[in-house]
Amino acid sequence: MSALDASVAAAIAGDRRALEVVVTRLLPRLRNLVRYLVRGDSDADDIAQEAMVAVVRGLPGFRGEGALESWADRVVVRETFACLRRARRARDRIDRGADLSMVPHPEGGPDTYAERRRVARLLDDLPDDQRHALVLHHVLGLSVPEIAAEVSAPVETVRSRLRLGMGRLRALHAAGDGGAR
Repeated sequence: MSALDASVAAAIAGDRRALEVVVTRLLPRLRNLVRYLVRGDSDADDIAQEAMVAVVRGLPGFRGEGALESWADRVVVRETFACLRRARRARDRIDRGADLSMVPHPEGGPDTYAERRRVARLLDDLPDDQRHALVLHHVLGLSVPEIAAEVSAPVETVRSRLRLGMGRLRALHAAGDGGAR
């Protein structure tokens, strides 16, 4: 049993220090994943916080059948998409005139951080559907059928989003870092 496995087991049992170890280990990874899925750092920070809360709340349901990171990635993706849907509904209510009153990665150096920021800026210039497909496939390693199930789209649509998204990323990269925003 690894140190992380022991920490997870202790966190599930209610040990707050162990939970802190698990959260500290997962937070940079989850924050980066959220940043790749959404536009803008301020939204990413808010959604990453919500996603981490979802991971902590769901931790007792983690059965240990796979890697904790993979399980947490799925929780984060679902929570991120849920936050994006809620934000879209809120914007729609505002558009209709409704009253709505009611972290750098610790293991990487400056070069790693700069490269991740550059990739995130390039991703910001993609349509959301292409961005989500690319992140789920290339960052999380999900297969096309898994992505289709996650985003509720046909397999051929996901393939098209991946192809179009990669083409757009290549063009943006060739144009020099996302076309000088």
